[in-house]
Amino acid sequence: MALAPRTRTSAPSFWGSTIGKKTVMAVSGLIMLGYLAVHMLGNLKIFFGADEFNGYAHWLRTLGSPFLHYEWALWIVRLVLLAAVVAHAVSAYQLSRLDIRARPVSYVHKRRRASYATRTMRWGGVILGLFIVWHLLDLTTLTVNERAWAGHPYENVLATFSTWYGNTIYIVAMAALGLHIRHGFWSAAQTLGAGRARRERTLRTLANTLAFVLFAGFVSVPVAVMTGMVN
Repeated sequence: MALAPRTRTSAPSFWGSTIGKKTVMAVSGLIMLGYLAVHMLGNLKIFFGADEFNGYAHWLRTLGSPFLHYEWALWIVRLVLLAAVVAHAVSAYQLSRLDIRARPVSYVHKRRRASYATRTMRWGGVILGLFIVWHLLDLTTLTVNERAWAGHPYENVLATFSTWYGNTIYIVAMAALGLHIRHGFWSAAQTLGAGRARRERTLRTLANTLAFVLFAGFVSVPVAVMTGMVN
């Protein structure tokens, strides 16, 4: 008696599953959040004068010396961040497409149950993506910074925030960042299993605090330049 042929059934891959994409999005988001916290603290060195800020910028390029060559550590950080940004953006896009396919017909009665930050996560991500490109062209490659002075980051920051458009772009992007972190941190905690009913208030408070501190810390630099506190 012949046996019936076996049918191969394989579980969906980690990346192919919704929980896998959400986990990648959460982990990559936390990597970027850690970088943003360090980056903000470094930016605040501008309040201690040109020598300290420029010295800090030089130290970033010699980090790990003599074991690592000049700028190697900085490039490692850049590559990790690039991988995190790409993974975050791709997983967010694919999750969005899955959500649309699961509900192709819009609800008849639209209800605004989600927070403002939740509803604006998508366009906020687009704003941040465009800002990253502009920020690199402005203060890394110095392409769009008309008064850029290679090797003088303190002066280049002042040049950027001495223009109305430099301040506008930066502050709008930081507002989008604050909203993104406010919702994203809480969502990441839920995805990674840290969210519990008794912890919800604590997690939301922490998310709001992180969003406000990062927003205030980043925005304090252009505000200080505009008001003459840093010159």
